[in-house]
Amino acid sequence: MDEQTAKHSDDGIYEGETEGTGSLLTVGEVASLLQVHSNTVRKWSNLGILSSFRIGPRRDRRFRKEDIATFLPK
Repeated sequence: MDEQTAKHSDDGIYEGETEGTGSLLTVGEVASLLQVHSNTVRKWSNLGILSSFRIGPRRDRRFRKEDIATFLPK
């Protein structure tokens, strides 16, 4: 997909880029859900504690809701 034909949604995700990955959350959304700082979410991602996807030209992180649910109290 080149820059001229790429279509962005309002959140900056390329159309079709998230197919098959379920609902994706941003770093800020995950931090809010887990009640931690966004830098903690990034660190956990770097360490492999949280699984993430890198998307777009800025390589922003996105997290699957299903993966984050394991960290939430039941």
